[in-house]
Amino acid sequence: MDFVVSQILTGLSLSSILLLVALGLAIIYGVTGAINLAHGEFVMLGAYCAWLLQSQLGWSLLASLAVIFLLIAALGWLIEVAVIRHLYDRPLDTILATWGLGVMTQQIVRLTAGGELRYVQMPPSLSGSVDILGATDSAYRLFVLAVALGLFLATWCIYRYTPFGLKLRAITQNRAIASSFGINSARAYRLTFAYGAGIAGLAGALISPLKSVSPEMGTTYVVDAFMVVVLGGVQSLVGTLASSAVLGETSGLLAYYSNDTIAKALVLVAIVIIIRFRPQGLFAPRVRA
Repeated sequence: MDFVVSQILTGLSLSSILLLVALGLAIIYGVTGAINLAHGEFVMLGAYCAWLLQSQLGWSLLASLAVIFLLIAALGWLIEVAVIRHLYDRPLDTILATWGLGVMTQQIVRLTAGGELRYVQMPPSLSGSVDILGATDSAYRLFVLAVALGLFLATWCIYRYTPFGLKLRAITQNRAIASSFGINSARAYRLTFAYGAGIAGLAGALISPLKSVSPEMGTTYVVDAFMVVVLGGVQSLVGTLASSAVLGETSGLLAYYSNDTIAKALVLVAIVIIIRFRPQGLFAPRVRA
């Protein structure tokens, strides 16, 4: 029983990180259709903001989370206004532009903050462990899981039960018809991109005590995020949650019997096979003919 609970907790820990990173991408990709290859750099910038606020200003990680969300969301807003909004009808150009932004961001961070690894201190109040049914897990990892689920619920409620969410769903189904009813799709896209970027920055800040912070750290996370979104199905927040859970638990189990590298390779092969036979994803919403 201890082994089963321990493996479930390990999988949930991986799932929470996947959900945090993928949620912002799922929102941007699902609503705007923009393939944002710079999403990992938003995660990286969030981690660097956490390090900077802690090392230079003495802020604790918990106290800086709201500020980091707002800072990265504002950056996402500026990038959407300056670059992305001109490329929504040009998907290939969007891929190239966001890839270029990601490379440029990495180099700017390397020149300003240095290329050496940085570390963020875990909050002392969450540095202990918690016993659950005979198995122990880090209190901070359980906190990250709680934050990830809270962000998902907040995002889902916004999308389903607010006037803004209704506008987003209308734009997603048919942008031209939504605009004919007076919905400002440009403003909705801008807010969506900023919100998705802010969540990515928040994910980076929360991950930073668990991983070393470096200019290249976002590259791995953007690959994981796209795997989650593609497997779960575009325009499906529930699919993002479910696929994060499936991938996290599967990766944790495979890593126990082999290692992290083999586990990631096997998961990637499984995703390729699934997408071959179900390209819309496992949890894509049904569309009436």
